[in-house]
Amino acid sequence: MSDHPEIDPQRAVDALIQMAPKHAQAKANRYSLEEFRKVLKATIMREHLSLPLAAQEREAYADERYADHIRATQTAIEEEEALRWRMVAAQLRIEVWRSQNANNRNQDRATR
Repeated sequence: MSDHPEIDPQRAVDALIQMAPKHAQAKANRYSLEEFRKVLKATIMREHLSLPLAAQEREAYADERYADHIRATQTAIEEEEALRWRMVAAQLRIEVWRSQNANNRNQDRATR
């Protein structure tokens, strides 16, 4: 018996199928947040039209709404990456299973 726990490739495939739409939604959320950052910055800058352009930008970056948005983007990226790496891990489990089975077949042939 192997030192490694038994890998269930069907379970890994099922995990990929379940995670795919969640990953897609997480990626869409991240993209939306990244793009909305521009809208938010422009909106805050518009609130300071009496200031020079550089000062408008400074005010936008210093605004708590902008900081909140950056934190939300950070959370979205973290969620997307966690799902992506879970999917990579599931794919690797399948590859390990394939390699183990190929090795077992080769050992069986060698012992005949």
